[in-house]
Amino acid sequence: MSSKSQDRIETLTRSLEVSNVIRLKDAADLLGVSEMTVRRDVAAHNDLFSYMGGYITLKSPAAGGLGYILDRERGAHTDLKRAACLVAARHVKPGDTLFLDCGTTIPYLASALPENQDITAICYSINVAEILCKKPGLRVIMLGGMYHASSASFADSQSVQAILKLNINTAFMSAGGVNTSRGVSCSNPHEVDIKQAVLETAARKILVVDSTKFNVIKPMLFAKLDQFDMICTDPKCAPELISNSGLSIATE
Repeated sequence: MSSKSQDRIETLTRSLEVSNVIRLKDAADLLGVSEMTVRRDVAAHNDLFSYMGGYITLKSPAAGGLGYILDRERGAHTDLKRAACLVAARHVKPGDTLFLDCGTTIPYLASALPENQDITAICYSINVAEILCKKPGLRVIMLGGMYHASSASFADSQSVQAILKLNINTAFMSAGGVNTSRGVSCSNPHEVDIKQAVLETAARKILVVDSTKFNVIKPMLFAKLDQFDMICTDPKCAPELISNSGLSIATE
């Protein structure tokens, strides 16, 4: 690697350690090179950077930065999250238009989606989109808006309006907490409008959560349990939680 290329990588890394995300055009202006040169640099260092939808991020957000919440939770209860998502994937049909929520659970569902079945997947988070875009025969619609590093997602009022114009067969929703009396909640305020718009327009709504999310309340309430058609979770979900929810719950 040339010294100029190395200097660009170091400058871009320092910038992302502060901002967590940068537009491709802004990165080119910062480095004084073309957008194509930046893309080549990023592609050559895909262990350091992610590129999606015109934005560049670090693959491992700086500790303590806005990406800390997502980074902290990414490795928690992975076996339970994967089990819940394998259950959810059984409810995908050929030709479906799906919505996949953000968070650390839904990427396992993205990985489990079938290939070459005329499926369209709508998403708004980088970690989900990166997986979907590598699947053959699957159309991906990535919502735009302001980037939020806490969930590696894009969201603003225009994203909400875009959702309301889409025909979604099945929405797979994530949550940080599920409480039978209070409802379904998450940690990030910017997710609420997106989630509620999807719940308003989708024909079928499936909540995908692992068993550790039950009896948990997060700061932002976004739905009542009866707004969902089904909950997909893992086999460790306690029987009393299933009976108290009043919903159809799939665990295997």
